[in-house]
Formats: sequence, C-alpha cells, structure tokens
Amino acid sequence: MSPSPARTSRFSYALFALLLLALLDIAGLGWLESADRLGGDLLLRLHARHHPAPDNIVLLDIDQKSLENLQAEAGAWPWPRAIHGELLAAVRQQQPQAIVLDLLFNEVDRFRPDSDAFFNQQLAGPTPVYLPIARLPDGQPLPLRQLPATLGIVAGKGAANDAALPLLLPQALEPQHWRGGLINFLEDEDSIGRRYWLYQSQAGWRLYSLPAQMARDFGWALPAADNMTLHWYRRGSFQHISYGDLFQDLGREQRQRPANELRGKILIVGTSAPGLHDLRLTPMSATHSGAEILATAIANLQQADSLQPLPRSSLLPLSLVLLLLLWQRFSQADHSISRAGLSLFLLSIAGVAGALLALRWQLQIPVFTPLLLAWLYFWLAALLAYLAERQRREQAVQLFSRFLDARVVDNLVRSGDAEQWQASQSRPVTVLFSDIRGFTSLSESAPPEQIVDLLNRYFSRQVAVIFRHGGTLDKFIGDAIMAFWGAPTDDARHAIHAVDAALDMVDELMAFRSELGQAGAHFDVGIGLHSGPAVVGLIGSSQRLDYTAIGDTVNLASRIEGQTKGVARILVSQATRELCSDQFEFTDHGLHHVKGREQGVRLFEPKRRTH
Repeated sequence: MSPSPARTSRFSYALFALLLLALLDIAGLGWLESADRLGGDLLLRLHARHHPAPDNIVLLDIDQKSLENLQAEAGAWPWPRAIHGELLAAVRQQQPQAIVLDLLFNEVDRFRPDSDAFFNQQLAGPTPVYLPIARLPDGQPLPLRQLPATLGIVAGKGAANDAALPLLLPQALEPQHWRGGLINFLEDEDSIGRRYWLYQSQAGWRLYSLPAQMARDFGWALPAADNMTLHWYRRGSFQHISYGDLFQDLGREQRQRPANELRGKILIVGTSAPGLHDLRLTPMSATHSGAEILATAIANLQQADSLQPLPRSSLLPLSLVLLLLLWQRFSQADHSISRAGLSLFLLSIAGVAGALLALRWQLQIPVFTPLLLAWLYFWLAALLAYLAERQRREQAVQLFSRFLDARVVDNLVRSGDAEQWQASQSRPVTVLFSDIRGFTSLSESAPPEQIVDLLNRYFSRQVAVIFRHGGTLDKFIGDAIMAFWGAPTDDARHAIHAVDAALDMVDELMAFRSELGQAGAHFDVGIGLHSGPAVVGLIGSSQRLDYTAIGDTVNLASRIEGQTKGVARILVSQATRELCSDQFEFTDHGLHHVKGREQGVRLFEPKRRTH
C-alpha cells in the first residue's frame, strides 16, 4: 500500500525540523554538543581500560602520605626548597631524561634564603629541569621580549615589540634556570578538561605550553593546531612513586629502592594531596591530579598519541543519512514502530561500538549528536504515527458503528485491520432484504410523527437482531432493511447466521405486533436472502461514505424478497439453502421467475428444526 500524502508530509515536516536543528547546532549553537561530550567521555573511560601509559614517564607524587611522613624533616607545606634540592641532586645521579617540577616557585622564601640558594644550585646540570608558568587573568603585564625563549615564549613574524601579559613566573629562581612553559588547562563549557594548550598567541607572539616546549626541545612532532585533545590512559598505569618514600630512601645507608629506577625516564614531580588544591575535573575523574594531566599531555606528544576529533561539520551528512532512513521507514504505509525502534537501537549500538573502536586509531568520532537527532526524530515520528493511528481508529469507529455491532467494531479497530477492510473487495456474502407489508395502509391511518416513531422502534429492534447475529447493516431503504453477512469480518457460516437472524427477525416482528395491538394487525414483513459473491467496501463521496455491498447477489436477494408475498415471510435461494446444510428445515416452494433472470429461481422457506 502506498503511503498517503498526509502521512508523508507529517514525517517530512519532522525531518525538516530535525535537520534544521542539526544545522543550527553544528553551525555554532551547540545545543547537542553536550551529548557528544558526555558520551565521548564514557567511551574514553571504556577505551582507557585497554590503553596503558608509557613506562618511561614516572610521577613523583607529593601525596598525603608524603606530607605526613616528612612532617618532622620538612614541617608543614610549603616545604623548604632545600628539600626539593636534596631530592633533585640525588635523582640526577640516576640520569633521567628530564625532570618536570609541576610546582610553583613564584615567590622568594624571605625567611629561608639559604634554602632557595641551595635549590638554585641544584638546578644547574646536564639533565633539563622544566618549570611551569601560568597566564593570569589580571595583574601587572610583563614585556614578552624581556623573557627568555627557554620559557617557550617565541616571537613570530610581525610580533609587537611592546606585547605584554600578566604571567606567573618562577621568580624564586635565577632566570638562567628558567625553562618550561604554560600549564593552563583547557576546559570546556561544562568545566571538564578534555584538551591541552599547545600554545597561546598574543600580538604575534607564541607562548608554548610546557609539554609543547619539551616537544620542541626533544624533537617530538607538534600538531598544527593550538591545542590537542588528550588521549587518556588507564588510571593508575603511570608509574607512581611517593615523594616521601623516595626522599626517605635516599637518606638510608642501605637503599631499599632500585638504584637506577629513573634512568632515561621523564620524572614529573607534582601533588595529589587534596589539601594542596591541584585536582581537576576530567573525563576520567572528578579529582584528577594536575601532575597526571601534565604527564598525559607529555606522553601524548612523545608517543604522537593525541586524539584526532572529527570536525562537527562532518556530523551533518551522518545525521542526514540517519534521518532520511527513518523518514523513509516511517513514510511507508506498513511501517512498524517497534521494528524501526529495534533497527535504530541496533544501529546505535553499532555506531557507539564503531566510535569506541576508532579510538584505537586515535580517531574520535562525535557519534552521539547524530544518534540523539535520530532518536529525537524516532520519538517525534512515533508520536505523530500514534496520533495519526488514533485518528484513523476514531474515524473507523465512527464509520463502522453505523453498520456493525459495537463489539465487532472494537475487534476491527483492535486488530488494526479496519483500514484494510475499508478497501473495496469481492467477498462471499449472504444478503438479506426485509420489507414491511401493510405499511401503506398503516401510514394513512396515523399522523406522520406516530409513523416515524413506530418505524424507529421497529428498526431498532430488527437492527439489534442483525447485530446480535454478526450482520452488517447496509442501509434503510424507506421501510426496508438491507443487511449482509461475510464482510467486513470473515464468516465461513455467513448463510447460517443470516437465516438464523431472519427467523429471529420474524419472532421480533410478532412481539412488536402484539405490542401494537389492533393497530398492528396488518403489520407484516417479507424477507429474502441470497448467497454469492459481492463487491463490498466504502462507496460514496468525500462528504458521505457508506459501507455497502453491490452486485448481482444483492439484486437477486432484493428480487427474492419481492416473491414472498402470498408465499412465506422468509424465502431463501438454493445457494443459501445449500450453505446452511442441515442446520434448518426447508420447504421447497419451487421455481419462481424474477426480473432480470431468464431461468427460474428455486426458493425455499427455512424453519427451525423441531428436534
């Protein structure tokens, strides 16, 4: 069955609305971007379980245990910088590749100048030591041309000579030891950090991040963009050493830790103790230490392992394909919401699984926006389909209630076949015509209002009989009734039910006559039945439709009813008599010539069996 224009237009409007939403979202409104962020975070957590960190990066963690174990030697935080100097001197003997101090040294220790001096001495040496700087939202701007390039501050072509920025610098250290870069974490609108700055620009100057400055020093490839999407590693897969454990082990005569455990490695010194306030919100954790985030960025550059997210502009074709598939499915006349939902569910699983698999190749596919749009369309289309179906059912109930018993109508609607039954089709039926005898004389002796009331009462009782036997009321023709069995519902015993109804109609007539008394003495009926094929369906105009039967079977049933005068109240054709088998007793009234038939028609009078 081809889809109706109304159905197609409804789903087309929904398609247009969702495509417009997708275009506006991808163009910059970003209403649906949070779905990709949160969904992408979930995929990253699943992927990270099988993505261990490289083993050449070690985190030296100032954890809560370190703060407690070094309380006697170093006092409360912040510790004297001589503590870091002692550790730095001992670690350098193991010849690590680089040391990163993810600690701020922006103020001189006025009460312990010797401690700062000792620390400065230990910074000199062959192993590079990287220090963080930070860009401040306000404060005294510092001229960029006066800062060393070893801090990752590089003048580009056309750089302004007077460019200045408020920066947090390692002022406690001598400038010849300044080496490092920015550590400003790049957070999204939901305050979750998923990216890391590679450089920031200011008036033609580039301020490289600490990981990017290390990449420049060691010859690692740098992405072309100013930031990179972090490729997270399994939590706990970075080698962690407690700062306090290592510091105390260095002071023992007999070392318990391996003597060269840091050889050739990148050592990152940072904090994870809650009270030191260096915890960040990331896809992996609500309390991700800044040192581990820094380690992730350094590892991504060292391993060329950062993620390559597909641009959001690529979502439009994918969204269009999904929405068109759903539109095509819902526009079909025989669409199934459950099958469409199952297909979309399986497609969603495949899409999410594909996006998860793509992370192995460092490709981040924002699959959740197209899927969310598809599900929005699905629920919108399902709602439209439900409302349209309810409207069709209400129309079917309104239509068929005129011709069928309410229970039959209810079954029609519940089965979902009401629309199919409205189509014209040829079916085997038994047609009944019932006409009132003596009505003319009765109508001449009573006022019109009384006649109309009498007819309504009589018809109501006879229609109740027809409905009780599963018949379909076709129409009232003046004082006559036309009904048939076998449509719209299939009925293999249509002839038996029709004859049974005719006999009950005669019983109902006799009861009605007795109620009328003397006025009903001449009130009688003639009933004719014939079985055969007929075309049944909705026939009429857009202003009025009737569910009716047409064809030779109908004409012959009407002619048979005309033969009942002076013969019997009920006459049936031989076709009807044969379909009834031995359900009734039949009296053969011989051949009768009817209009439109060259050969005579054998007619029978049915009676109920007495035994």
